[in-house]
Amino acid sequence: MNVEKMAVTVSDLNRYIKEKIAGDEALTNIIIKGEISNFKHHYTGHLYFTLKDENSLIKCIMFKTYAQTLSFTPKDGMKVFVFGGVSVFERDGVYQIYAKAMQEDGVGALYQKYEELKQKLEQEGLFSPERKKKIPLMPNVIGVLTSQTGSVIRDIINVSTRRNPNVHLRLYPVPVQGEGAAEKIAEGINIMNEKQLADVLILARGGGSLEDLWPFNEEIVARAISQSKIPVISAVGHETDFSISDFVSDLRAPTPSAAAELAVPDTLAIKQKINGYENRCRLALTKKVEILRYRYEKCMASRIFKEPLRPIQDEYLKIDSLIKRLETQMQKKEQQEKEKFGKLVAKLDTLSPLKTLTRGYSIIEKNGKIIKSIQEIETGNKVTIQIVDGKKEAQIL
Repeated sequence: MNVEKMAVTVSDLNRYIKEKIAGDEALTNIIIKGEISNFKHHYTGHLYFTLKDENSLIKCIMFKTYAQTLSFTPKDGMKVFVFGGVSVFERDGVYQIYAKAMQEDGVGALYQKYEELKQKLEQEGLFSPERKKKIPLMPNVIGVLTSQTGSVIRDIINVSTRRNPNVHLRLYPVPVQGEGAAEKIAEGINIMNEKQLADVLILARGGGSLEDLWPFNEEIVARAISQSKIPVISAVGHETDFSISDFVSDLRAPTPSAAAELAVPDTLAIKQKINGYENRCRLALTKKVEILRYRYEKCMASRIFKEPLRPIQDEYLKIDSLIKRLETQMQKKEQQEKEKFGKLVAKLDTLSPLKTLTRGYSIIEKNGKIIKSIQEIETGNKVTIQIVDGKKEAQIL
């Protein structure tokens, strides 16, 4: 066993573990409750601390970009909710929480209600990636459910017009906070679906506190989103704000402007992509023609095209060679048979009775029958005597 070939480096192992953790959706967006310890506010603006409970602890880091959004100053001993994801710091081989948002533990019943509903809907499978619908690539009409006043709709209009002025925006005004807002939002989603008023829906509002965003955490809104046949993009709050509608929707955008960018295709980028494909096709076709020309030239330069009769001529040579070999074998066989025949003739000649006649013997016949005994003839019988050079008639005396 070659241990050296089987071994992996420490970097490879840490990278593998990091990819495994990164592939676990349960660890990508998670809320952790715990107590802060070993807190350090680095001069770069990053926050380093440990989150612990009675039995365990885990390291945390919050980068400056997220730390600037905190509405309070973290300190040791403070109990907080931390939203973020778990990942591996490859260099040290440790896993830690990369925090994106933090909230003091004290929101009370409202947050508890949020967690209970989130857990309930998650168990029902409303957050499952398998049920999420694909956002259409080239929508004609985009439905927007938000307040008809304020910066949200203006941002969406500006982004949409800039990216593709041919896309039609259909605003369905709804209250985005306060009593009765959740019912109005759910009603708007249902009406947009019943009348098929859009190809994709954007559910949007600006940032705010948990209380301000609460209509988007109501079960009636979550059910309406999950039952919508039109794909829904949720853009509620700022990048660090997460609502139930974000988890149920088919796609979550960090801001309303980002939702418009996700929903509206950038025609300029599409044209550039098409031009890129066109150039790639042209280059590929040119390359293909060059390859075919090279193959053609190679074929034309081959022997089969220059001397098309050569294979036939080669076969003629083979046939001539075979005929010559056959004639040689036949001549050899004929000579052998002649020699064999001569030996047989000589042997037969040796045994021939005519050969005996040459030595002075003769054959006596009576009535065409060879006489072998004196008892077969009598005095006065006529016989025929055959000698080497002929026959003569005789009479027995």
